[in-house]
Amino acid sequence: MKILYSTIFLVLLLMACQPKPDTTMDDLFTKNSETVMKSLQSWQDEKPDYSVYADSAVALNTYFGAKEDTVMIMSDAAMNSDKEMLARYDFELLNSPPSFLPGVNPDTKEPDGSVRYYGAWKVTLPATDSTEAKSGILKIYESYDFNKDGKIIYQQGYGDFSGLMMYLNN
Repeated sequence: MKILYSTIFLVLLLMACQPKPDTTMDDLFTKNSETVMKSLQSWQDEKPDYSVYADSAVALNTYFGAKEDTVMIMSDAAMNSDKEMLARYDFELLNSPPSFLPGVNPDTKEPDGSVRYYGAWKVTLPATDSTEAKSGILKIYESYDFNKDGKIIYQQGYGDFSGLMMYLNN
């Protein structure tokens, strides 16, 4: 009986000495996912919230035939381009809220607080006096990396946006 009690005591002692799991990356991922959702929602509301971006934030230019690899998100040219797109087209996030996935550091393969998502946007060219409205669905994969202040520093999106624009405008 003494051995049984000793064994139970030892097991309980070992269980009590286990370190608490580190949830730092889970908490960071959750916080960063909320930032991404805020950005997506602001785009859908046609009022982009650039406050979620660091001043030096860049987007990977994945458009076919792009002359530059990256675009400075906070540049006047990029923000004016966004303004023109939102004036011409209506954007609706079809899976809201989307399912966010944690990203990993490419070298260590460990979670790093970055956020990925697969989503679908309905993009509509509104009707005019001489044309009917025309819509298309853009399936997209996007990823976002963050600085220590929780601001987006790098964004990349993959989807056939060029094909969608050709469809809507022909």
